[in-house]
Amino acid sequence: RSVNIVAFGNERDGFSEDNQQPSLIWSYLRRSALISQIDSSLSASHVGSPVFTEYQACVFGNVRLVVHDCPVWGIFDSDWYTSCRLIGGADIIVIKYSVNDKTSFQELKDSYVPMVKKALNHCSVPVIISAIGARKNGVPCTCPLCTSDRRSCVTTSEGVQLAKELGATYLELHTLNDFYIQKYFGGMLEYFMIQSLNQKSSEKMKKRKKTQKCHRVQPPQLEQPDKMPILKGEASHYNADLHNLLCCCQCADVAFYPEDLSMAVEAHKIILCSASQLFMLLFGVRSPCSAQDTSAVRLAQSLFTLETGDPSPSSHPGLPPCAPPVRVVVKDSVFCSCLPDILHFIYSGAFQWERLEEDIKKKLKDPDKTEHVLEKVKCILKTPGKLNNVKDCKSQQIKWLYNTSLKLFFNTPVLADVIFKIQGTTVPAHRAVLVARCEVMAAMFNGNYLEANSILVPVYGVSKDTFLSFLEYLYTDSCCPASILQAMSLLICAEMYQVMRLQHICELYIITQLQSMPSRELASTSLSIVSLLKKAKFHNSDYLSTWLLHFIATNYLIFSQKPEFQELSVEERNFVEMHRWPSNLYLKQLADYRNYIHSQKCHCTVM
Repeated sequence: RSVNIVAFGNERDGFSEDNQQPSLIWSYLRRSALISQIDSSLSASHVGSPVFTEYQACVFGNVRLVVHDCPVWGIFDSDWYTSCRLIGGADIIVIKYSVNDKTSFQELKDSYVPMVKKALNHCSVPVIISAIGARKNGVPCTCPLCTSDRRSCVTTSEGVQLAKELGATYLELHTLNDFYIQKYFGGMLEYFMIQSLNQKSSEKMKKRKKTQKCHRVQPPQLEQPDKMPILKGEASHYNADLHNLLCCCQCADVAFYPEDLSMAVEAHKIILCSASQLFMLLFGVRSPCSAQDTSAVRLAQSLFTLETGDPSPSSHPGLPPCAPPVRVVVKDSVFCSCLPDILHFIYSGAFQWERLEEDIKKKLKDPDKTEHVLEKVKCILKTPGKLNNVKDCKSQQIKWLYNTSLKLFFNTPVLADVIFKIQGTTVPAHRAVLVARCEVMAAMFNGNYLEANSILVPVYGVSKDTFLSFLEYLYTDSCCPASILQAMSLLICAEMYQVMRLQHICELYIITQLQSMPSRELASTSLSIVSLLKKAKFHNSDYLSTWLLHFIATNYLIFSQKPEFQELSVEERNFVEMHRWPSNLYLKQLADYRNYIHSQKCHCTVM
C-alpha cells in the first residue's frame, strides 16, 4: 500500500533573509511520530536547475509514503507533461505560498491555478492550500472580512477564495512550529491519507469481487497487447544555444568598448534587453519616462555611453547591409574588464551566480572591487515589481528573475531585423534568436543565400499559425498545440527546419492525446490515424510512425472497420495483422468458450 503526495509552491518570502528555514513538507516528515525511514533525492529536468525533491518514507507502520516537493512553479512552463504526470498520480495535493509575497500569490492565482485545474481534469483529489507566515504589516488577522492587510500581504479572504476555486481545504500556518506542523497541518494531511487508503482498499475489494471466476469453466486468458516503444524526452539546450551565440559572435548588433577603445566585446541587443530593464532603456526599447525604477536610468547613464552615427561598414554577414553594431562605451573600467564574464553569465541563463562570483574574484583579486562589480550586476538584473533587495541574491533567485526569457519580444517589431512574409501577412523576428536556436536558419542567414542580405523573407509550405507556434518555441523553448492536427503541422515545420527537440515534443503530444481517447471516441472520431501515419513516415518521424502502427494493431477491432484501414500498404497491413490485439487465436478460443457456456452440457453453478 502507498500514498502519493505532491506539493507545489514556495512557503518562503521571495528574498527574505531566512532562506535556511526548513520547508513545510520536510518539517512535517521530520517531526511527525507516524513517519519513519525517510529518504530524499533531487530530480531535474534541466541540468543545474532542480525541479523537485522526492521523499520516500513509511507511515502508519507499513504504508509507503512518496512525496514530491516542487518549490518552483516553473515546472508547468518548462515541463508540462512531467507536471501532469505528477498530478495524475497524486492522492493528495498541497499548494503552499507565503502570505508576505503578494506578487508570487498573484502569479499563482492567475497563471498556475488554471493549469492545476486542467491537469486535475475533474479528478476528486483532495487539495490542501497552506498560507504560511505571519503578516509583516500588522497582527495576523483571520477574519475573512478584514481589509487591514491588503496592501502588500495576501489576505485570508483571498486565500479562502482561491481554495473555493479549487474545492480545497484552506489552512493558515502563522509559523512552522510543532503545533502548526503536527496538530494542524499534520492532522489534516493524515486524515486525507487515511481517506485515500480506505478508498484504495474499497476499490481493491470491488475489483476482487468482479474477478471471481467460475471454478468449473475457465474463460480464455486475454494476453496484454505488445508493448509500444517508449519515447525518451530530449533535454532542453535553450541556454546552451544562447551561450553558443555569444561565443560565435554571429549577428552581433552591439559592441562594448572601454574608454580608450582598445578592445571590443560583442553582444546582441535582443538577449540583453530580455535580461534587463536597464538595457531596454539604453537601447531605446523603453523611454526613461516610463521607467518604474529611476535608479536603472541613473545606473545606465553612469555605466554606459551610447555612440550613434558610426560610419564604419558592418563586418558581420548576419546583419543587413549598412547596419553596423551599435558602439557602447563602458565608463567603469573595472566593470568593463569583467564584462566578458558577465555576458557569459547572462547568456548561459543567469543561474550560475556562484560561478560568476568565483570568476570575478579570480580576475580582480580585490574584495572591494569584486563587491562593486557584483552589485552592479545585481542592479542591472533587477526587475521592477519582483526584486526590491538585491543584497543577498542567490542562483535560484536570479534565475527566477530571468525566466521570462525572450517571450516579451516574440512576434513584436521591437528590435526586429527580419520580417517573414507568409500567407499575405508579415511576422517580425530577430536574426540572433533564429540563428542561435535553428541550424537551418543559421545557414540561411549566414551563408551564400538570398536571405542573408534580405530584410523580407518569404515562407512557403506552412500556415501562419503553425509558423508562429514554431517561432514561439524558438523564443520560449516551450509549445502547447491546441489539437492533434496542429501538433502534426508543427511537427512537419520542425522537420523542415531540423529542430529535433520540437519534433519530439509534438510526437509526445500526439501520442498522449491518442492514448487518452476512450474506445468509443476513437471509433467515432473523424481523425484519420492512417493519414497521420503516412505523414509521420513522409517527414521522417520514425518513432511516431512505429508507434501509430502499434496503436492501430492494439485497437484492431476499431480500425479494421474503418475505410481508412484499406489505405495501409501491404507491409503495414502485415505488421498490423501480426501484432493485432486481440489475436485470432484468442477470438477463436472465446467463441468456443461462449458456445460451451450456452450449450446444454454446462450449467451455471450460481443458478
